[in-house]
Amino acid sequence: MTISPLRSVDLRRIRHFVVLADTLNFHRAAQLLHMTQPPLTVSIQKLETELGVRLFERSAKGVRLTPSGEAALDDARQMLHHAESFSEMAALAQSGMAGLLRVGFVGSATHGLLQRLIPRFRAGHPQVELLLRDSSSMQILRGLADESIDVGLLWTPVLDAMGAEFLTLQRQTLVAALPQGHALARRRSLLLADLQGENFILYDRTQAEGMRSVCMMLCQRAGFVPRATQEAIQIQTVLALVQTGLGIALVPSMMADLPNDQLVFRPLRDLADQPLVALALAYRPGTSKPAVQRMRQLAAQEFGG
Repeated sequence: MTISPLRSVDLRRIRHFVVLADTLNFHRAAQLLHMTQPPLTVSIQKLETELGVRLFERSAKGVRLTPSGEAALDDARQMLHHAESFSEMAALAQSGMAGLLRVGFVGSATHGLLQRLIPRFRAGHPQVELLLRDSSSMQILRGLADESIDVGLLWTPVLDAMGAEFLTLQRQTLVAALPQGHALARRRSLLLADLQGENFILYDRTQAEGMRSVCMMLCQRAGFVPRATQEAIQIQTVLALVQTGLGIALVPSMMADLPNDQLVFRPLRDLADQPLVALALAYRPGTSKPAVQRMRQLAAQEFGG
């Protein structure tokens, strides 16, 4: 016996079959389906024709399932369940409550910002699958431009936004990071000019060009060009190199809150309270992905942006 492919079957007829199988009464099934009995009879007949099998036996004693009908009933219920789940998930995704959200983040976002934002988003959007990716600021901007990521947590300013827009989350000034035992570590605070002649760990010119440009501009404004001995992409790597004694660095003030007995952080009096850099949420303007809008709204509420 040849059975027609299920793709040709109308889900409405599958529902009619399941309700009739549950009631074994055309009149009662039609009531539950909010239809009259003749269209239900026609629907079942068409379903049987499409499948090429008899699903019900009709007799003076009533209606009963055939062996084929009994065998098909569980699969029919699963088809309806999956169809309902599909509809629910599509509706949730349309409202931003389901789907996939790809998030790129710089390593320093893990020092409080990520831990504050992601659990709250997950609690409010349990059906949204989060794919988190550790990246540099430039990689995040490129990912937004080619749509391989949806939102990013990165440092601003950036020299080329590549069409991205930004929601500022945490503004920071810069402080001097010194290895323990450095001569300047004896002072409680410094001026930028005090750093002239020191070896610098600078930010990578291709992957962290925004942070590098800020540091270069500040040093030049103080009357000198920093002498770079090493370059790094992530702030944590910059600090690790400072810790080895290879040089000093300018880093966001939030890094001074991290316990490290091999590093010393000193405020710079001529930069005091100046919000020079910021962690920001980056996104494509006009994106139609509702989960992105949900993340933006939550970030604005959480950080007062």
